[in-house]
Amino acid sequence: MATIHDWLEGARVRTLPAAVAPVLAGTGVAIAEEGFSFPRALLAAAVALFFQIGVNFANDYSDGIRGTDDVRSGPPRLTGGGKTSPGVVKRAAFAFFALGALAGLTLVVLSGQWWLIGAGLAAVVAAWYYTGGKHPYGYMGLGEVFVMIFFGYMATVGTTYTQTGTAPWMAWVAGTGIGLIACALLMVNNIRDIPTDSQTGKHTLAVRLGEGRARVTFVAMLVGAVACYVVIGLWHWPTLSTTAFIGVGPIVLASPVLRGASGRELIPVLRNTGLFELLYGVVLLVTLAV
Repeated sequence: MATIHDWLEGARVRTLPAAVAPVLAGTGVAIAEEGFSFPRALLAAAVALFFQIGVNFANDYSDGIRGTDDVRSGPPRLTGGGKTSPGVVKRAAFAFFALGALAGLTLVVLSGQWWLIGAGLAAVVAAWYYTGGKHPYGYMGLGEVFVMIFFGYMATVGTTYTQTGTAPWMAWVAGTGIGLIACALLMVNNIRDIPTDSQTGKHTLAVRLGEGRARVTFVAMLVGAVACYVVIGLWHWPTLSTTAFIGVGPIVLASPVLRGASGRELIPVLRNTGLFELLYGVVLLVTLAV
């Protein structure tokens, strides 16, 4: 029987700070545009968190029934590790999708942007078919593309849009930076799993690139995120000095990755990349709110 600790591992708590980061960044843009709404920001955060947890449980279920998680270098999963039945994990995934949809519907009602219901449905479909269905796109190396779209642009620009009714260029640049870190988070997770994924037919981008190029790509994503912050900082020059603070992140995270850390050695990098994304969102919020 699965313990509370097992369920927390299944929810992949280490990645959850990253879910809040785009909401912080998008809210920062909304403040700069003088359209801040605390209730809408809170609802956007709820949508992001519930969907992130739902995605994590959906991946646990789909990878588990495919046998992808039978041999892992990271913590055992609920399904693949036999902690609980696949049906229970599947129901947990859809329960969190439902909670996210409820928060999203409330946000749509408050903002009056009814077309966003379609965007929300697209997010649920994308979340499920990342590893679910007959032809999961996560097994084709397309995971980072959808992460950029949904956890970068939709989450960040969408947060701004539901508060201001606009999608200014700063929201897109912030979304690019946030999305790149989210992609780096996925990349380091998949670098850790290259040995087992390559054997089970899960051809992630990390598997397709090969270990060496995947590690370099991870660092390039983080550097790109810093570049996005610099672009925004140039329009808010008094806070540009914080770029040095943000710039430390890639250096700290790149060190173990480039020196060849593998398996469980990459778990702290996974956790710290998520925390770096949260920090990035906080700094963007402060930068744009000043």
